[in-house]
Amino acid sequence: MFVPLKGAWALIFGVSSGMGLEAARALAEAGCGIIGVHFDLAEGRQEAEQHAGELGDLGVAAHFFNRNIASKQARAELVPVIRELTAGAGLRVVVHSVAYGTLTSLLPSPDGREPGTTAKQLAMTVDVMGHSLVYWTQDLLEADLLPRGANIFAMTSTGGTRVLPNYAPVAAAKAVLESHVRHLAVELAPRGVAVNAIRAGTTITPALRKIPGSDQIIAQCREINPGGRLTRPEDVAEAIVTLSSSDSSWLTGNVIGVDGGEALVR
Repeated sequence: MFVPLKGAWALIFGVSSGMGLEAARALAEAGCGIIGVHFDLAEGRQEAEQHAGELGDLGVAAHFFNRNIASKQARAELVPVIRELTAGAGLRVVVHSVAYGTLTSLLPSPDGREPGTTAKQLAMTVDVMGHSLVYWTQDLLEADLLPRGANIFAMTSTGGTRVLPNYAPVAAAKAVLESHVRHLAVELAPRGVAVNAIRAGTTITPALRKIPGSDQIIAQCREINPGGRLTRPEDVAEAIVTLSSSDSSWLTGNVIGVDGGEALVR
């Protein structure tokens, strides 16, 4: 059964840009209040504040917080705030759209110019992009902020199952993230909470631009995508809004491709 999102609340991690921002915008247009968490320096913080104002102009409440989502202290500070903002009603939607990690190869380059991934870099990347989904789910559940009918979405990529240059730590994080989605889906099923991963196609975002060789990736995927274009953040946002409008928790534990068929031919 489909239910309106007006008056519900959404928690968006990575809300200041890319798919997180577009998901926040689409959910706000559907009537959701937005609680956004991002991690930016001075210029990025100003842009995030501007985006929060734009969402407010849509007629919903929008509250952005600049915090490291992998920080235990950040969770301790924000979970009570979320409870207060939602008046104890909890969250209808949680979107984990986090792109913060090391882009390197695992081993040193043959010429010695690139050192390879360190233990610290690997642990940080997997913790922020993978394990943080579990940390937040644990704390939100303990605070009774995940009511029956809630939907949790984690953003993954084809890099979680394929080898891309300089993507190894992030690929490991995505594989971990997808594993967590499966286990959380089973553990939350009795509570009526759905957990799914969204595997977007190649989408031009600030995160993609940071990947070495991104121009080549973009050109290749634009050429082969059966839909004749790259995936857009709006495509992903539309899928999240559509899935969040269902009161059923029976679609859970999946990796859902939103890519126009790109993964089928890539």
